[in-house]
Amino acid sequence: MAEYLISGETTYIPDDGMTASALFNAHEGLTYNDFLLLPGYISFTAAEVDLTSALTRRITLKAPFVSSPMDTITESNMAIAMALTGGVGIIHHNSSIDVQTEEVRKVKKYKQGFIIDPVCMKPENTLYDLRVMKKTHGFSGIPITDTGKLGGILQGIVTSRDVDFLGDESLTRPLSEVRGRRGDESLTRPLSELMTPRKDLVVAKHGCTLEEANTILQSSKKGKLPIVNDNDELTALMARTDLKKNRTFPWASKDERNQLLVGASVGTHEEDKARLDALVAAGADVIVLVLSPQDSSQGNSVYQLNMVKYAKQKHGHDIQIIGGNVVTSQQAKTLIDGGVDALRVGMGCGSICITQEVLAVGRPQATAIYKVAEYARRFGVPVIADGGIQAVGYITKALALGASTVMMGSLLAGSSEAPGEYFFQDGIRLKKYRGMGSLSAMENKGSQMRYFNTTNDLKIAQGVSGSVVDKGSILQFIPYLTTGVQHSCQDVGARSLTTLRSMMYCGELKFEKRTNAAIQEGGVHSLHSPARWYDHQGDQCGRSQP
Repeated sequence: MAEYLISGETTYIPDDGMTASALFNAHEGLTYNDFLLLPGYISFTAAEVDLTSALTRRITLKAPFVSSPMDTITESNMAIAMALTGGVGIIHHNSSIDVQTEEVRKVKKYKQGFIIDPVCMKPENTLYDLRVMKKTHGFSGIPITDTGKLGGILQGIVTSRDVDFLGDESLTRPLSEVRGRRGDESLTRPLSELMTPRKDLVVAKHGCTLEEANTILQSSKKGKLPIVNDNDELTALMARTDLKKNRTFPWASKDERNQLLVGASVGTHEEDKARLDALVAAGADVIVLVLSPQDSSQGNSVYQLNMVKYAKQKHGHDIQIIGGNVVTSQQAKTLIDGGVDALRVGMGCGSICITQEVLAVGRPQATAIYKVAEYARRFGVPVIADGGIQAVGYITKALALGASTVMMGSLLAGSSEAPGEYFFQDGIRLKKYRGMGSLSAMENKGSQMRYFNTTNDLKIAQGVSGSVVDKGSILQFIPYLTTGVQHSCQDVGARSLTTLRSMMYCGELKFEKRTNAAIQEGGVHSLHSPARWYDHQGDQCGRSQP
């Protein structure tokens, strides 16, 4: 009876939604918020979803996440964390060649559990220096070497237990003098007694495994374990607090030598060829070409083609080059024909990018991804969705439109691995974040060369500066994103990202446009004081509280 009342004995399945082809061939510029994916049939758990993705023609990742080559996003700490969690980090080039190559080396030398670039001090440093160091870096267990640098001969180590009960009268005394003289206020005595001297230290030999060093540290009941070579030179450090946090990273992105994957960015100037050569020698697995004044804000240029040609001729076709940024099929064709191994897609869609507003050139990001990916897939060239990623759902939408990976800037800004210091404003813990085309970034020579012609005194800003809320550690945040994408894929019935894209291209995955009212309905509404999604996100990911 109910069936008759409801349907009048008619049985049919109406068409739901539209295909990606129908949605994006209507000559409208769409972005992530303009549409939704319609759900599919679930026959598997979210944990079964395979997120393996192609970064370039020859490099694959177990998680589709790439950190942006920005000076407030990716240096060695970020690149290490990204690689450990299945993604990859691209070291920015707003620095000297030596500094950038050293950041690459730090990633390639990284061994889980070992601190390969510990902060060191000299015996002549004072307690005041130590307290400044603790305020800057957040720890006080400092190895003391004769040079004050890694690679110097180990003299001792100073920890909080050596200095906790010292008064301000000792602030100007060298670190080597304080131990055993808690009540001595003399500032003229030799300063070799604050640190725990080398003869009292338990050390491990360079080349030991993580398991061996772990056993030594546990049996010694010490807080720090220096790693030294045969010449007693400090090569690394292990901390008990880090051991407590250490866990396995089965998704870690590694090369054939079992080293973490890392990328680096270069410009397209003639002098950038030396930078590219140095980065390849340092072990960079992939080179990302970034914008230069000749290119303006897009990568479809003879300058990128010349750099690709140089790289392939000098280092062979095994070197992986990512070109861009592009937003049209014609742009993609030029770079694919030129030999790039992947494409970055996005122009003016980042949270700190104002290219579309200032220069009136660009394309809405969702349309750009679909159009470029639909063309590039015919040649086996992966697409990286670069910019505009605000939440997990945006990542899934980018991947569903054909992108193989997503490049993130603002979503990773504010994390503990991002460069810069935290500060408080109105009781909220923040970190600086800026676009590489912002005026503040242009004070750096590398960014000047990237975004405006150095022979012109006028600066046309294509980005802004600001602050973002503390997000905690990437080691907790990326797994949060990973799990979110897996749940999204489960909801649409895709067991893998490959399946997701296949469903889109064959028309099985359906989309639906949203009105402004639908967008409002899909967000938080009808609450007096809603808890924002990123509040919960930060709490889950270990964000510090003021």
